[in-house]
Amino acid sequence: MTMPAVALRGMTILPGMIAHFDISREKSLKAIEEAMRNDQQVFLVTQKDVEQENPGLEDLYEIGIVAEVRQVIKMQNNIVRILVEGTSRAKVCSFTEETEYLKVEIEVLEKDSQEDLSEEVKQAMVESLVENFLRYAKSSGKISVETQKQVHAVDDLEKILDYIPNNLPVSYKEKQKVLEAVGLEERYEVLMSLLLQQIDVNTIKNDFQRKIKEKIDKNQKDYILREQMSLIRQELGEDNTTSTEADEFMEKTEKLKASAEVKTRLKKEIGRFRNVSSNSSESTVIRGYIETLLELPWDKSTKDSKDLDAAQEILDRDHYGLEKVKERIMEFLAVRNLTSKGQSPIICLVGPPGTGKTSIARSVAEALNKKYVRICLGGVRDEAEIRGHRKTYVGAMPGRIIQGIKQAGVKNPLMLFDEIDKLGSDYKGDPSSALLEVLDSEQNNQFRDHYVELPVDLSEVLFIATANSMDTIPKPLLDRMEIIEVSSYTENEKFHIAKDHLWEKQLTKNGLKPEQVSLGDAVLKKVIHSYTKEAGVRSLERKLGEICRKCAREIYQKKAESVKITINNLEKYLGKEKYAQDKKNENDEVGIVRGLAWTSVGGVTLEIEVNVMPGKGEFVLTGKLGDVMKESASAGISYIRSISQEYGVDPEFFQKNDIHIHIPEGAVPKDGPSAGITMATAMLSAIIGKKVRSDIAMTGEITLRGRVLPIGGLKEKLLAAKNAQMKTVCIPKGNEKDLPEISAEIKKGLNIIPVEHMKEVIQQAFV
Repeated sequence: MTMPAVALRGMTILPGMIAHFDISREKSLKAIEEAMRNDQQVFLVTQKDVEQENPGLEDLYEIGIVAEVRQVIKMQNNIVRILVEGTSRAKVCSFTEETEYLKVEIEVLEKDSQEDLSEEVKQAMVESLVENFLRYAKSSGKISVETQKQVHAVDDLEKILDYIPNNLPVSYKEKQKVLEAVGLEERYEVLMSLLLQQIDVNTIKNDFQRKIKEKIDKNQKDYILREQMSLIRQELGEDNTTSTEADEFMEKTEKLKASAEVKTRLKKEIGRFRNVSSNSSESTVIRGYIETLLELPWDKSTKDSKDLDAAQEILDRDHYGLEKVKERIMEFLAVRNLTSKGQSPIICLVGPPGTGKTSIARSVAEALNKKYVRICLGGVRDEAEIRGHRKTYVGAMPGRIIQGIKQAGVKNPLMLFDEIDKLGSDYKGDPSSALLEVLDSEQNNQFRDHYVELPVDLSEVLFIATANSMDTIPKPLLDRMEIIEVSSYTENEKFHIAKDHLWEKQLTKNGLKPEQVSLGDAVLKKVIHSYTKEAGVRSLERKLGEICRKCAREIYQKKAESVKITINNLEKYLGKEKYAQDKKNENDEVGIVRGLAWTSVGGVTLEIEVNVMPGKGEFVLTGKLGDVMKESASAGISYIRSISQEYGVDPEFFQKNDIHIHIPEGAVPKDGPSAGITMATAMLSAIIGKKVRSDIAMTGEITLRGRVLPIGGLKEKLLAAKNAQMKTVCIPKGNEKDLPEISAEIKKGLNIIPVEHMKEVIQQAFV
């Protein structure tokens, strides 16, 4: 057949479809006029490219449709609207030469006569198509209820194969595929594929839309609820600060450097805070908790200094002596530099007051470039001071550890536990037990404060503790710390500390310049020797401060240009000499022996006196002695009685005579095991009437069989012996291993004799 043709742009018409379209191209208008003059038949074929103005045969699809023109309406601007009904598929064979309009030779495509499908197959196809079309209609929402009913009513396969694609809102390319499928089975497959594809697309699209809608709905709901809450608060006369604060907290939470666990907890608490009235007490509690969590340095730290030389320089600059402490800090630094992290040690500095334990911690912090936090534990009795209070209590707050971390602003400060030996305990709990977890490097990476309720990592904190004595520190706590003993200073060490540090510090403190006050070395030594008697240098610093104050008054009030302190005028500034060192006795005497003892302020010498007098065999001890010293005296007399026959003592001597042991300074409590051999020597001397050397001092515990047991505080005791100008010191053989650690300055001039048995002591002591 030959007939006029119209090339359609972006549109495909299928058999049985009534459609209208607008045409404006000259060739298309001429083709419609030609069709109307004849049998109103026109061939409609779709362009492959919608932009093509003058399509050729290669620009058109091969299959088109023969349609009957039903109506022609002329519109404005030379546009004509055509209403057509598709009748049958046709294939383009060739163009016929026409200049005015497109004329084609076509071949109408008939149904294949050999394609005979059984009624069951046709029925199955119809039901399948109807079912999937209804599924598509449900998923897209674009198909009217009327159309769905009509599809349900059609039971002829060929009709439904044409009806469904006509009502599908799909692209012209998809409809062209249906048009090009001539056979029923082929058309069924194309249409079914198209329906299933569209159902999948709609499902995905609906899923996206549902998710977006849920998100928008939630945001919208939250916004509406907040606005309602805001209005309710305004009506109640409450301010709107809670919501604003909650927004600020949320903003800070987003910026906070912390783990997901911390942020999740914060967001939960902020949500609670937002919904609580600002006038309620609960609001204050939650606000305080949120602020605490936000202020804690969860993942914030300082970079440690790796310069060992600079660290050594700082330690040497600030402290004279203390070699063990400095050595340990340098070892820690070296390990930290090699491992890039290294476990922070837990150091406990033990020593008398005023020996620089607290100040060295500050110097260590400077040497390591760490933040410094000091926590004084003296008199702390409440466990909550360490672990914090539960949030449920009124006035609850974090423990001192967490407060210290918060104060430092970083998670790796140097934290000083001052006076750890002064911890108390009562019905509120034992704070030393709470410190067990803090001071355990294996456990403290998950420290839980009762208030914070989240694990806080303390493994990077460098803990340094100070104590005057190890005796009062609980054993489990002591076991977790590395003990470094900071012993008493010698007079020479005190001299260097005063000259290099204290004098300059006191001048500055009292507004003086070095050229205004001169203080010679001899004067400084005189101050140390005659005006102070301590292990540390606190009292010495006070004396130097006293001199500076008097000098400041002379310079300001009496207009003196400078003041010179000499041995002769020192009394004017400090008064009479306060201390005269315990010197050795001038003569050897019977029943008087010099012992050595350790006190919290250093070593001292004790003169033990024994008198024997006629009586009933009584044994008297005076001088405010503790239980240990009384037991030592009892052990000593038992030993002497066991060996008395060797010295020709009458067996009935102990029944007919009283023995009285006295240690002067009766008001001062004395206790400890180190006077055993001293008391035994004095008693034997008094019993047998033999003199004891006045230049010998001794220390050691005695057993019933006369063995000499080791003691502690050897350095302080030797220093006391040296100050008392003793020449010979008997020490237990077990303490011989401690001698290499004692400086040569102390040992110089002392004849130190290690003894194992009382017989060796007697041999050395008696004249």
